[in-house]
Amino acid sequence: MIPRYQTILLIVLVLASVGMGAMLWHMRERAHQEMIQGHDAAPTKAPAVAADAQATLVVANDDDNGLREQVYSLPLPAEDGARIRAILGKLLEIYATPDANHPVPSVTGPNQVLPVQQVFLLPASGSAMANPVAVMENPEGSYAASTQLAVVNLAGSFVASHPSGLETETLTVLSICRTIHANLPHVTEVRFLVDGQPRPTLAGHADLTRTYLVADAVVAQPTQP
Repeated sequence: MIPRYQTILLIVLVLASVGMGAMLWHMRERAHQEMIQGHDAAPTKAPAVAADAQATLVVANDDDNGLREQVYSLPLPAEDGARIRAILGKLLEIYATPDANHPVPSVTGPNQVLPVQQVFLLPASGSAMANPVAVMENPEGSYAASTQLAVVNLAGSFVASHPSGLETETLTVLSICRTIHANLPHVTEVRFLVDGQPRPTLAGHADLTRTYLVADAVVAQPTQP
């Protein structure tokens, strides 16, 4: 004779098992339907990618402390800030190659970030120029009209790996300024931030607190053979 409490316990266990089985079956069916719907909703065409366009890179050369213009065909977005960020990314990628004439090591590893985090364009005069951090706090601000100042936000990891020295730091800064101007001629001034904050120098020498005038960075002409 099975005790009453054991009978009740058995019934409860059976009912719980049936309930769990029904729940699992329902969840399986729901997941299957979601998978089918997701498959049906998937696009039949590949997403559009940025079209290739010509970009002018002003590349530094440590051999003569000069700057040289080089033209590349790159997939570039239409928005000016994103466009310049992509172009500067290519410039710094050149500096990270083993045979670079202006070597600047890149940071590798699972937490690697792009050396240029953002590029913001805003008027060349007014409070925004005096306090570029305000742009970080309000990146969607209305700066339509004459966008002549570029605020370049560098990654701290890039700055930390940059070689120290007045000439090498200055060449990096000036090549960035001239590259921006070469692709957006109406940009005549450049400011720098590091991880969204002002920083005294790039790697101990090149001043990052000042506003750079791109006219100060003269591009040397290629020598004739």
